[in-house]
Amino acid sequence: MNRMLTFNGHEAAVLAKADFMAGLDHDEAEALRACSTILLCDPHDVLFEEGDKAAYFYCVLSGYVRLYRHNGDGRQADIRICEPSDSFAECLIHADETYSTGAQAMDHTVLACFHIAKVRRLLDERPRIGKAIMRSLSLHLISTMECLASDRMQTAPQRVANYLLTHCVEDGASASLRLPFPKNLLARKLGLAPEALSRAFSTLKMKGVTVRGRAIAISDVKVLRQI
Repeated sequence: MNRMLTFNGHEAAVLAKADFMAGLDHDEAEALRACSTILLCDPHDVLFEEGDKAAYFYCVLSGYVRLYRHNGDGRQADIRICEPSDSFAECLIHADETYSTGAQAMDHTVLACFHIAKVRRLLDERPRIGKAIMRSLSLHLISTMECLASDRMQTAPQRVANYLLTHCVEDGASASLRLPFPKNLLARKLGLAPEALSRAFSTLKMKGVTVRGRAIAISDVKVLRQI
């Protein structure tokens, strides 16, 4: 069961890093936060389904949320994996009144839920908040275009290599990282089937990438960049 909570210090700090909070002064941030509540979700809880009437947009404070669409025969396609400080569904402040995707918690997840009607009223009083939200939507569009380009132009090993390079900690020629989530969630994030991710890691193993559970070691960063 989901249950409503109040903000704690850590959750407030993560929320402050969200794109739609950037550039707001203290009073504006507090006014926007006053439109929200905190929701605790268990793994696999469904927040909403495609076509449901929209009441909230969300910001992930901990855990992970997958956004997905259904096709005609009941299969699902992942659209996006949202991580801490990521927001979703804020486009509905200015758009349709129903959700265009489904959303499901993929871990023990804490969310800030912003009441759309309250935020709409707030924008008339504090237009800078509206500009901050528009900036967040612009960043989402850029990210979506980059994801689409990656899907069209990169092979599975290249997608995985790019993720490793953008998240690893380099130590001279080598590097390492620990995945923040299971590999099946990484596959969803990269738009790959789990077996395609396994094959990609097998290919990268020949290039010096070692995988032990969630721990990943890269023996030569330059080789990975060449891929």
